[in-house]
Amino acid sequence: MFGLFGGGAPKISVEDVKAGMAKGTLLLIDVRDGMELHMSGTAKGALHIPLQDLKAKCDPSSSACLPEMKDTKTTKVLYCASGARSSGGVRLLKSLGHEDVQNLGGLHNWVSGGGELRNV
Repeated sequence: MFGLFGGGAPKISVEDVKAGMAKGTLLLIDVRDGMELHMSGTAKGALHIPLQDLKAKCDPSSSACLPEMKDTKTTKVLYCASGARSSGGVRLLKSLGHEDVQNLGGLHNWVSGGGELRNV
């Protein structure tokens, strides 16, 4: 069912995400809610911004914008549980002026690609 939304398949490899994070040119963002993080952990090095908070915390013109989200040229890679919510988040960030926003898919894509988890 989630494949109907075009968000389930990863668009970028975990290796590319890790390399970008190491260089400081990429932000990995977990858009799941806090309860999901406590149940399964989060990707090591990911920034947690729940989907419902994306607009407020990622709009560079807003005073509530997180410092990490002010640079609209930094690559952002989003993930959730299945890829559906992160797909919507990609569209939202692009509408706010972020230039390179990609959907990793779900946390399972991170893990199956060799990404480490951090307990929350």
